Amino acid sequence: MTENEISKIIVDSAITVHRALGPGLLETVYEVILAHELRQRGLRVDRQVSIPIKYRGVKFDEAFRADLVVEEKVIVELKSVEQVSEAHKKQVQTYLRLTGRKLGFLLNFGEALMKRGITRVVNGLKDD
Repeated sequence: MTENEISKIIVDSAITVHRALGPGLLETVYEVILAHELRQRGLRVDRQVSIPIKYRGVKFDEAFRADLVVEEKVIVELKSVEQVSEAHKKQVQTYLRLTGRKLGFLLNFGEALMKRGITRVVNGLKDD
């Protein structure tokens, strides 16, 4: 399954979860429920995945944690805030760069409409 095929399932699942739960809950609630929804749709989902960083030749395993990694290809970072900032978007870009992955999503469940809360972040990904 390609990153773009996975992305369609992620977006549809996020909209489904947001419609069921609405905005304003804690990020961890959305993380648990979205992971469940994605698994129900047949995808492999890992939660709180460590993203190591190298600094002056030393590898630090506990530098960052991605909320979800889907099919070992797509990083999903969840927020539940009034508005996402550039720093949130840069966080996903950094995770992609450090892991060599090509696609990530910043999903803000704090938005009234989930469609407005979806930010797709790419790192050299080609269109299908």
